[in-house]
Amino acid sequence: QVQLVESGGGSVQAGGSLRLSCAASGLTYSRYCMGWFRQAPGKEREGVAAIYTGGGSTYYANSVKGRFTISQDNAKNTLYLQMNSLKPEDTAMYYCAAGPRLCGSWYVLDPSDFGYWGQGTQVTVSS
Repeated sequence: QVQLVESGGGSVQAGGSLRLSCAASGLTYSRYCMGWFRQAPGKEREGVAAIYTGGGSTYYANSVKGRFTISQDNAKNTLYLQMNSLKPEDTAMYYCAAGPRLCGSWYVLDPSDFGYWGQGTQVTVSS
């Protein structure tokens, strides 16, 4: 049974930082696209960043480039999202997801490509 468990969300002031973690278990393939999505109230789910576990290729949405960094620790089966210079518009529920596909800088995250999801962790950025 696949489980993705996010942690690390919280409330910060604009300009602050947070690091989200996603502990993965039960993934049977060695190569997945692991992604972070976010969803604010009344808005569609948005792909933020992704990393291909087979080679480390990454993707970032334009809105977070230069501020967010996605990384993985294969030994711990954990995905991270380091978020710096946070803005009020980054406020959302953040979800970790996994899908058995290739991804990289050329790939625009599509939620329908991801079959496994965590429960989400809330990030609130105040001005």
